[in-house]
Amino acid sequence: MPDAVFVSRTVSFGDCDPAGVVFTPRFSYFAIEAIYTALDSWLGAPGLRTLMGFDVLPPVRAMSVEMLKLLTWDDELSIKVSVAKVGVHSFTFRVEGFVRDETLAFTATVTHVCISPETKEVVAVPERLRALLS
Repeated sequence: MPDAVFVSRTVSFGDCDPAGVVFTPRFSYFAIEAIYTALDSWLGAPGLRTLMGFDVLPPVRAMSVEMLKLLTWDDELSIKVSVAKVGVHSFTFRVEGFVRDETLAFTATVTHVCISPETKEVVAVPERLRALLS
């Protein structure tokens, strides 16, 4: 598996409710945005565009997010992204978000499945992509 990538992010005002607490759905955005940044690093080019260049559509098949600590406006996050698994038809990322003092604030797993753009059927992970993620 490639080395984990760390992404820095500051919680913005728009991520929060009027009390300054992060909206629950924003955690999924934090995870997906960090995965795209990690893909940029691992693939050596704009990650999502490069992924689409493997002639697959990569929709999310499964996502799990666990919120472990209240996050508020201006919290600084260090988000760790790693490849958890590369299967026959899918690949899974593990995301861990830490606040300044290295407290684990949230975890997520995100699984993408490979779909043929022509047939819309599930296909195997392309070998070049498998090699980059393994």
